[in-house]
This record gives sequence, structure tokens and C-alpha cells, in this order.
Amino acid sequence: MTAPHALALFDLDHTLLPFDSDYQWAAFLARTGRAGDPIEAQRRNDELMQRYNEGVLNAYEAAEFMLGLLTLTGPRELVQWHEDYMAEIVSPQILPQAQELIAQHQANGDICVIVTATNEFVTRPIADALNIPHLIATIPERDGERYTGRIHGTPSFKEGKVTRVQQWLSDQNLSLGNFSDSWFYSDSLNDLPLLEAVSKPVATNPSPALRAIAHSRGWQVLDLFEDLQDTKS
Repeated sequence: MTAPHALALFDLDHTLLPFDSDYQWAAFLARTGRAGDPIEAQRRNDELMQRYNEGVLNAYEAAEFMLGLLTLTGPRELVQWHEDYMAEIVSPQILPQAQELIAQHQANGDICVIVTATNEFVTRPIADALNIPHLIATIPERDGERYTGRIHGTPSFKEGKVTRVQQWLSDQNLSLGNFSDSWFYSDSLNDLPLLEAVSKPVATNPSPALRAIAHSRGWQVLDLFEDLQDTKS
């Protein structure tokens, strides 16, 4: 890959989307009776989201539940479940503000990459819908065609996002130093390691904790969805 002028990295949940795609996927499966006991599934989903917002969730704890959902059926039915999820939940919430931000970077010739902790099965169709071909996500392990419920490799979470971005760039014979500018757009304090690694961190629809850090460090703050009700802690 020939190095373009700049690199634009985007978190996904509460950044390019006005919700958490992992949480909404689990909620969708619970509500439609596809995740076992709906009440227990949603209770666990809410508990993990609370721990994530508090910054005390680790990737393997999240994977036990979230990647476990991928083991509930075979690949063909999983694809159908995800098509239903995209149609009902995701597609109506792909908003012009996010599309315009992506288009601005693409018009400048910047390489655009989604870097998300949410697993690749859930996020690949979302990245495609956002017209971003490059995706760095937590990879769910497979045994043949079925998912095992475990993580493959380094999870794309906290410091792991920096590791995964560096690995991805290395595969293209690139590094962050090859770019005159590198952006990372994120809402979450969990993404502080990657925000600190780029030349242009942008606190996007930020949580109160990240907003405070951004103001103290002079980082750009971007409220793409300021007209929507904020559900983050």
C-alpha cells in the first residue's frame, strides 16, 4: 500500500453510530428470544455495559457473554439474524453527520479505518454500510465454520487497539510515523491509549470523563450527535 497523506481511525460505537452496536446486538437477540432467557440475557448485557462505562471491564470478561452469543446457532442462521439486526436497528441509525465526516476524509485521500472492540462478525456489515473497507475489530475464534466463543489473537480493546493498529500498518509496510497526520475519533475513556498515540485525537460525542481530559489537553471535541439524547455515563 502506498502511504497516503493522512490516516483517519474511527471508533464505532457512540462515535460513528449513536449507540453501542455490541449492546444493541445482544439486546436484539434477547428481545427476539434468540439468546435464551430474555430477562437473564438482558440483565447480563446491562451489567457488562455498566462495567464498560465505568472503565473496569476487560475484553475476556465481555467475550464470555458477547462471543458466546455467536455459538448459539450455525453460520447460516447467524447471518440471517444479523441481516434482521441491520434492517431493524443499525441501518436507520446510520446518520448523515457520520457519513459526512467519513466522506470528508475520503475526499482528502486519507486512509479510513474503523478500530472497534466489538467483534468482527457484528461490525463487518456495519463497516460495509458506512463505506469503510478497512476494519480492525476483535476477532472471534472459529472451529471450522462455527464460532467457539473465544477471542482469536489480541482483542481490539484499550491498549490492544494500539497493538492491532500497529500490526495492521506493519502488514502494509507502514507505521504511524509514515503519516503527516493521524486522527482517531472516539467517545470513550477506554480508548485513551490510541488517542494518545495519534497526532490528532478527537473526542467524539465523548463521555464526561473523556470530555474533561480533552479540554485539559486541548484536544478537539466533536459532538456529532448533540441533538440526540446521550445514554452514556
